[in-house]
This record gives sequence, C-alpha cells and structure tokens, in this order.
Amino acid sequence: MAVFDNREKAFEIKFARDEELKFRATARRNKLIGLWAAEKLGMGEPEAADYARTVVLADLTRVGGRDVFAKLTDDLANAGIAVTGDEIQAAMRDFMARAELEVRAEP
Repeated sequence: MAVFDNREKAFEIKFARDEELKFRATARRNKLIGLWAAEKLGMGEPEAADYARTVVLADLTRVGGRDVFAKLTDDLANAGIAVTGDEIQAAMRDFMARAELEVRAEP
C-alpha cells in the first residue's frame, strides 16, 4: 500500500508544480504582452512597467486570456492604434511560448 501512497503523493506534487508553472508562465506572458502594447502606445519605460502590471492584474479577475485580450483591444483602440484582434492573439500565443520556456528554465 505504501507504493500507492508514494505514487499518489508524487502525482499530487507534480500536479501542484505544473499548476504553479502554468500560473507563472501566464503572468509572465501578460507582462510581456503588456510591455508590447505599451510600446505601441508610445509609453516610456516607467509608464510601460506600470501598464504591464495593469495587464497582469486584468487576468486575475477571470480564468483565461479574454480579460487581457479585451483590455488590450480597448486600450489600443481608444488610443487610435490600428492593431487587429488576430495580431493581439498571435502576440499572446508567441509571448506564452516564450514565457513557458523562460519559466521552465528557471531553477
């Protein structure tokens, strides 16, 4: 029975680790996409970092990237920046792939 207990514990640890990595990668993606949008909005470095934080926080209200997508779409449109939804989604996918690699490479 100890073998099954150990195996169950190992699965629980792996699940918790995977969820933590997913959360960290998503937060990193949101920061990166926020910095990307801030550049398009013409923000300087300190303002861009603040804006990126608001993008990260936007994703904490509901599960999934819809909040981030909506925020970016609204902010860019309100500023008169011509960026399509497809461009935003592609950037979000690219930044997610980058964020996953970066998070997995961390100790």
